[in-house]
Amino acid sequence: MNRSEPSPEKSQTLTGLDKIIHEPGRLAVVSFLYVVDEVDFLFLMEQTALTRGNLSTHMAKLEKAGYVAVEKSFVEKKPRTAYSLTDEGKRAFEKYRTKLLSSLGGSVE
Repeated sequence: MNRSEPSPEKSQTLTGLDKIIHEPGRLAVVSFLYVVDEVDFLFLMEQTALTRGNLSTHMAKLEKAGYVAVEKSFVEKKPRTAYSLTDEGKRAFEKYRTKLLSSLGGSVE
């Protein structure tokens, strides 16, 4: 088999990936949120290099899917939006990661 052609087994495995997480911008967000307890919008925007509008759109989709919790507050009279991964979001990311690594012939350590 040619190296550039994916095997049918791997193609089928990859098609089963969580499409909410699999989009590159959301994958960056979820990957980052997986390793922190909570982060605010501006810091997340800087870390992911997403624009304000793109990040807002991705966060809305992740929140709708139940993967992200949002907490709005005021700090010194300025609005602050903080995000964290829900337990459901953590499980979804772990499942996504396991499935992706497995389909690529790797293993989760």
